[in-house]
Amino acid sequence: MTNQLLDDMDLERERGITIKAHAIRMLYTRPDGEYILNMIDTPGHVDFSYEVSRSLAACEGAILVVDATQGIEAQTLSNLYLAVDNNLTIIPVLNKVDLPSANPDHVAKLLGDLLGYDPEKIPRISAKTGINVGEVLEKIVDEIPPPKGNENGKLKALIFDSLYDSYRGVINDIRVVEGTIRAGMNIQLMKTGAEYTVTEVGTFTMKRNPGKELSAGMVGYVLANVKTISDVNIGDTITDAAEPAEKPLPGYKDILPMIYSGIYPIDPEDYKNLREALEKLKLNDSALQWTPETSDALGFGFRTGFLGLLHMEIVQERLDREFGVDIITTVPNVEYHVFLTGGEMVKVSSPSKLPDASHYERIEEPYVKAQIFTPKDYVGALMHLCEEKRGEFENMEYIDEAKVILKYDLPLAEIMFDFYDRLKSISRGYAGLDYAPSEYRQNNLIKLDILLNGDPVDAFSVIIHRDKSVQYANAICVKLKDLIPRQQFDVAIQGAIGGKIISRSTVKAVRKDVLAKCYGGDITRKRKLLEKQKEGKKRMKNIGSVEVPQKAFLAVLSLSDTNKSDSDRKD
Repeated sequence: MTNQLLDDMDLERERGITIKAHAIRMLYTRPDGEYILNMIDTPGHVDFSYEVSRSLAACEGAILVVDATQGIEAQTLSNLYLAVDNNLTIIPVLNKVDLPSANPDHVAKLLGDLLGYDPEKIPRISAKTGINVGEVLEKIVDEIPPPKGNENGKLKALIFDSLYDSYRGVINDIRVVEGTIRAGMNIQLMKTGAEYTVTEVGTFTMKRNPGKELSAGMVGYVLANVKTISDVNIGDTITDAAEPAEKPLPGYKDILPMIYSGIYPIDPEDYKNLREALEKLKLNDSALQWTPETSDALGFGFRTGFLGLLHMEIVQERLDREFGVDIITTVPNVEYHVFLTGGEMVKVSSPSKLPDASHYERIEEPYVKAQIFTPKDYVGALMHLCEEKRGEFENMEYIDEAKVILKYDLPLAEIMFDFYDRLKSISRGYAGLDYAPSEYRQNNLIKLDILLNGDPVDAFSVIIHRDKSVQYANAICVKLKDLIPRQQFDVAIQGAIGGKIISRSTVKAVRKDVLAKCYGGDITRKRKLLEKQKEGKKRMKNIGSVEVPQKAFLAVLSLSDTNKSDSDRKD
């Protein structure tokens, strides 16, 4: 037995968060019979909302768990709207009522007003101590409708998750909507048309339990010796190859990445291993998107799309821990719309792909509709933060006498790095953020290059607002000066917009003491040795290549300390 049993990744236990949705089946017995409950535990962070939306599509109802100490938060509302869009039965539940700081009556009233639910009927539980958990199970049986479907109809099973096992191939987690699936059947994956023979089916408890069959309404897994990873798509429909269904299940809409970053193997020979690792990871994380690309500085790699910075961080950790691939990542960027002088619009997710300034008329950047849930004491400081990030105020709503929702239109590029951390710092951890993509807008954007000894390093290039370019260039030049080790020659680090240098710092050369062997004597001897050393340094600078450590490529992610305002530092 382990703590957080469903959170089976080391990363989940270490960080105390849920990253992947986890399915589990339990039996609940009461006087009128035995009930099978198939449940999916979903993440809460905004970067993993795709996991939530996929889980909701496979369910009949949802339990909305609200912290009795914190009350309704940004992600609470976001997930609630997703459940309403899927026409699910919603059961609100108050958790952590055993804590001294809990205010269940107040939070129950807010939830009741939001959902049109009687506050007195909302279960008040403690998952830690087990208080009133049985009441929730009773409500699930009484209020959530059982699944519909004809077990004798044509097979239709929705793939809601999958995992690659090096011995058994792809393991598909499925929800059977129509018909029955059993070992020995020939099945077809409707999106790709691939056909396989089922070797095993079963259900989830604390582990995978093999069984004879899965019929309509049941949730479980299917093994069919699928070794070709590209044949499997999350949201695809499994059907009987002998009697296929007329049309597939609705499945899931493709989700668009919010940010992009280049991923490159440290050892160029690991390129193939990195590709295979990304293919296997995409099976388990269908929000991940990638395409091959090359970099002058880093060689062959992949331009990878993520749902947010936390998603990007988790993918990097999983590539390292689960697949043993050492990687370098470039500065994250959003996708820009660049309008060329001929009227054509091109999408640019990498600064290195941005055309010359003379070839385009304007650049548009993505904006998001942001909702910030905060106690009213922090409204002023958070509004100042949003204005600093080029945000446009929309409106402000009071949930109750103590909590406020701030609504802003914010450039996605501005909230990528330190926005969430500063939001939590200013509000002592009480504020929450939720956002959704809205539109593209034109702004005064330019490409900022970072030069090492006059050569641009495409991995450090960014597209940035002109007003912030000098501050950013100064910050990254200072940061790189500390991170790049001293070489045998001076290394000039410069920030440049086109041909104009706007910032500079220098990593001084390592200097050998060539005068150590001189014990007094004529000064001309010493000068001759110093001049000889100087000539050698100059020649080395012409042919030398700068060694840049991996942590330097992540330097921009820790620039928040240099960008914080005085008010943040006081907090």
